[in-house]
Amino acid sequence: MSTMTTSDKVQIAYRVLGEGPRTILAIHGWMVSSTVYDELAERLDLTGYRLVIPDLRGAGESDRPESGYTVERYAADVTELMDVLGDRSFVLIGHSMGGAIAQWIAAATPERVQGQVLLCPVPASGIPFPPDAAGLFRGADNREAKATILGMACTNLSESARDRLLGAGASIPSKCIAEGFDSWSGLGFSDRLKAVTARTLVVATDDPFMPPPFLRQTIVDPIAGARLAVIRGAGHYVQVERPDETVAVISAFLAGLG
Repeated sequence: MSTMTTSDKVQIAYRVLGEGPRTILAIHGWMVSSTVYDELAERLDLTGYRLVIPDLRGAGESDRPESGYTVERYAADVTELMDVLGDRSFVLIGHSMGGAIAQWIAAATPERVQGQVLLCPVPASGIPFPPDAAGLFRGADNREAKATILGMACTNLSESARDRLLGAGASIPSKCIAEGFDSWSGLGFSDRLKAVTARTLVVATDDPFMPPPFLRQTIVDPIAGARLAVIRGAGHYVQVERPDETVAVISAFLAGLG
């Protein structure tokens, strides 16, 4: 892992795989770390690509500051990372909250984003939760609560993968869990999606929280030219639950970029 320092003095850890001329930035979601992309990194043919996978602040090997756990700040962090690496343009892969971060970047700096693949993404409109569910998510700072959420969200997660995801989330501080949840669940920048010019592919699954019709209405329809692909038999962590199918979809998208 390498590190860079953000404008607010937070150390962000990241991996770089491959040496190709086109850069792919893979952004993970809430309650996990960059290890959520391990299966993808192992399978994706990186000929011609450089894959950058950061740990967002609060997760993995990155710093755990007192604040800054918002979609806007996360987007600033990874955009600054791209600046440090000298990448003026790149392809985005975003999972869950990472998908919302990708949408933010694609809307704010459309000239930098060549394309984006959004895996079971949180929409720019956020996701309203009933009070009891919101309480579970916002207070998911212990293994039992995290395991409950994974059990609700996933349909095909192996025990080893489940344990790895829980391990990745074990060191994430409570303030990151709570502030991050408040940010992604309460988003409201749907009106900015009209600024997105990047070719966009939304990957949906049998995710009980974000089923295909919901993602079509909230993301695919508002982004010009966006398309929807559905991988059945997987839940929210599609790249972990169905890695081969996910890599096939991403590879086809990358080939289509030319």
